[in-house]
Amino acid sequence: EEKTVVHVPRGTPQGNLAFGLNKGYKTKKLQQAPRQSRKKGALNKRVKFVRDVIRDVSGFAPYERRCMELLRVSKDKRALKFCKKRLGTHSRGKRKREELSNVIQAQRQAAAKKA
Repeated sequence: EEKTVVHVPRGTPQGNLAFGLNKGYKTKKLQQAPRQSRKKGALNKRVKFVRDVIRDVSGFAPYERRCMELLRVSKDKRALKFCKKRLGTHSRGKRKREELSNVIQAQRQAAAKKA
């Protein structure tokens, strides 16, 4: 019961062997197109424009105004807790707080440009 060991010298291409880790015919992986579900939530130009127009017309909700007030007096953690309570989840609260702090920053920059 002697097992024969086939020696493959280094540098020879692997593949097309009947045994071992690299056994079988060498194939190439096909490049798959990204799935449609990966695009969900991506913002396109038209949707952004429509949301900006609605924001300009209707302004901020009362809870958003209160949150902005908390952010202005640098109560970031309290603002997060407040947003989280109103929106339901921690990640939604964080996103809303970030959005409102960006709005405040933009307002400050606009005021600085005017002055």
